[in-house]
Amino acid sequence: MKFTASTSTILKQIQMLNGVIPNNPSMPILENFLFEIQGGLLKITASDMHTTIISEINVEADADANVAIPARMLTDTLKNLPEQPVTFSIDFDTYTIEIASDNGRYKLAGENAEDYPSNPDIAMSSSLAMSAITLQDAIGYTLFATSNDDMKPNMNGVFFNFTEDHSDFVATDSHRLVRYRRNDIEVSGMMEPIILGKKALTQLKNILPADEINVSLEFNDQYAVFTFGTMRLISRLIDERFPDYENVIPLNNNNLVTLDRQALLGCLKRIVIYANKTTNQVRFKIQDNELFVSAEDLDFSNEAKERLFCEHDGEDLEIGFNAKFLIEILNNISSDRVTLRLSEPGMAGLLVPQDQPDTEDVLMLVMPIMLHNFSY
Repeated sequence: MKFTASTSTILKQIQMLNGVIPNNPSMPILENFLFEIQGGLLKITASDMHTTIISEINVEADADANVAIPARMLTDTLKNLPEQPVTFSIDFDTYTIEIASDNGRYKLAGENAEDYPSNPDIAMSSSLAMSAITLQDAIGYTLFATSNDDMKPNMNGVFFNFTEDHSDFVATDSHRLVRYRRNDIEVSGMMEPIILGKKALTQLKNILPADEINVSLEFNDQYAVFTFGTMRLISRLIDERFPDYENVIPLNNNNLVTLDRQALLGCLKRIVIYANKTTNQVRFKIQDNELFVSAEDLDFSNEAKERLFCEHDGEDLEIGFNAKFLIEILNNISSDRVTLRLSEPGMAGLLVPQDQPDTEDVLMLVMPIMLHNFSY
């Protein structure tokens, strides 16, 4: 059996699927791509049993066939070939695949496609649609704030909460929380919230097109399926209860500090060099329309301080934060200006971008840390 396609056509598809291939798979065959050809349509599947991505392309084939092909060898071969048609010949007695190009011939050992795990037969209970740009933004704003702690599985992903009033995408690691809210996603009826894991969302973000193409989302209490163009991603959900995020968002943070995002980001990157390496503590001293940022490492007698000009509406205040958390938050905001909403030194602060359109609302919460006494 033979089929032919260009190197760039196949390479583009398998590179989008490559991130799903596990390094230490529970089943050795998961180190392969599953190739399924029917009626000139090639369906390529990659899976780690929790996340599955399926892509479809048209090829010239002389018969229908299924085979599992080693992912790494195939990717490395095609990305080092120039653009040209390549022909795959499959021997189903030995599952040997021969790739013929203008440059030469390459043989690799495949496996029986019947040994590749089949996708679950999923009956979906809920569905909706959103643009790829909206989903890209939702993942981009929240993914960095998910937890890496295996002891907190409910925080190892992003919480999707769809209501008729608004749609929330939320992530937290207990030190910070991000809520990205949209009011332009059409939701009909009651939908149960879901938690999608970090790996699945990372892969989804990598393969989503940067345009307004519609993405279909279907889900039940076990799986979520994203479909767009010729791509389909299936992810097992995290079966845990997400923290009650609305109750931890303070409502009375009326001490407002507005300033340039890049200026604050640059300041923090410099100041954190001098902070204690365990706490990464920086001190914010807000006085009139000035923000004094400082850090000190008593163990090594390192110290740094800077002054930034800001728009300040409220009482003078001193508060401490983990600089690394603030830097990550600021790196994941595209707004030119941000507002810190504060209340008291021991209460959580809110960081809000200033140029969000009416259809979205970004709120980022960061917990304060206890200030140690040191001089300016």
